[in-house]
Amino acid sequence: MRCAIISFSAVFLLTGAVQAQEEPLPLPRFVSLKADEVYMRAGPGKTYPINWVYTRKALPVEIIKEYDQWRYVRDIDGTEGWIHRTLLSGSRSVIVSGIVVRTAYDGPSRDDTPVFQAEPGVQGSLINCDGDWCRIEIEGFKGWMPMSELFGVYPEDGTDG
Repeated sequence: MRCAIISFSAVFLLTGAVQAQEEPLPLPRFVSLKADEVYMRAGPGKTYPINWVYTRKALPVEIIKEYDQWRYVRDIDGTEGWIHRTLLSGSRSVIVSGIVVRTAYDGPSRDDTPVFQAEPGVQGSLINCDGDWCRIEIEGFKGWMPMSELFGVYPEDGTDG
C-alpha cells in the first residue's frame, strides 16, 4: 500500500513539473548565449540564411518574440534576428554600456568605495539588482553598478513589481 502511494505521488509531482514548464515566460526578457558559436538567422528555421555569427558565450540578448522553438532576439547594438532556443540560456549576464569607463562600488551608491572600473563592452555575470543598482562580477571582481550603465537588465529587475 505504501509503495502505491509513493508511486502515485511521484507521478503527480512529475506531471506538475511538466505543466509548470509549459507556462509561457514573459516577453520581452533577457537571456544569454549558451555556446561559443551561435547563428542568428533571417527567419525561424535552419533553412533561413545566417545573418550573424556570435562567438561570445554568455553574451546577453533580449528575446522580443517567440515562434515554436525559435526566439527573435536583439543584441546591445540593436541587431535583431532568430536564434534556436537550445542556444540560449536563462543565466543572466550584462555588458557595460556607454562610451566612458564605468566604476563599480562595494555597495549600491556612488558614496561607497570604488572596487574596479570596466570599459564599455566588457561582459560580466549578473548577481542581483535592487531596482536602481546591480551587483555584477567581472573576471572575479564583484561590485555594484547603476542599472543605467548596463545592458541586460530592466528597470524592474530586483523590485517586487
